[in-house]
Amino acid sequence: MKLVKIYRELASEVDRIDFGPPVAYVYNPLVYARRSFEIFLKRFGKGVKEVVLVGMNPGPFGMAQTGVPFGDVEMVREWLGIEALVGRPEREHEKRPVEGFSCPRREVSGTRLWSWARDRFGTPERFFKRFFVMNYCPLVFMEDGGRNRTPDKLRADERAALFAACDRALVSAVEATRARLVVGIGAFAEKRIVEALEGSSVETGRILHPSPASPAANKGWAEKVDTQLDAMGIDAYETPGVR
Repeated sequence: MKLVKIYRELASEVDRIDFGPPVAYVYNPLVYARRSFEIFLKRFGKGVKEVVLVGMNPGPFGMAQTGVPFGDVEMVREWLGIEALVGRPEREHEKRPVEGFSCPRREVSGTRLWSWARDRFGTPERFFKRFFVMNYCPLVFMEDGGRNRTPDKLRADERAALFAACDRALVSAVEATRARLVVGIGAFAEKRIVEALEGSSVETGRILHPSPASPAANKGWAEKVDTQLDAMGIDAYETPGVR
């Protein structure tokens, strides 16, 4: 499968990049959670997609645990129907252990995103017939104390190497899905999409990130996303029998 090949190459490429202080730990779930991630790709990445939703990078209690983008454990297991053995990073912060599908913590962003998809489409099959979800960057970055560090806060040289690899993977993934619209989940993802797809005929857009750190997302996030997608010509209620 083309998406599997794209992400295996990306996993190897980003593993070769050196990250220095204040980054102390780097997790690559494309490697240690490959089983569940590739189940996700093979089950839901097939066929032509109307819309690809792109997040920033894995959350410590989401994809870092399950290998699935926005991978809140309960939603991945119960709604997406995915559960597999997850390994461990080579170096692991004691405050951010990878517990796989045994992780008791919820990822609010993932809960909101997949709940929105479930409530509008009913089944994963209906949702993924039109949509796909991915992260721009596959890596988790942590400082010495365990604090998460987002890709936009990396050193300039580190960003250049990382973004070059991620841009190539994004372009290849969009070509593989033949999506007509690529939507950034948040401002960072939108910016990277616009730059990576410059000169392409693919349309781009942005929706509000579901993070609880965003005050706007804590009040009616799902309804706001409906409105934003509708402005792009995407009706999230098009599936018969769901509305």
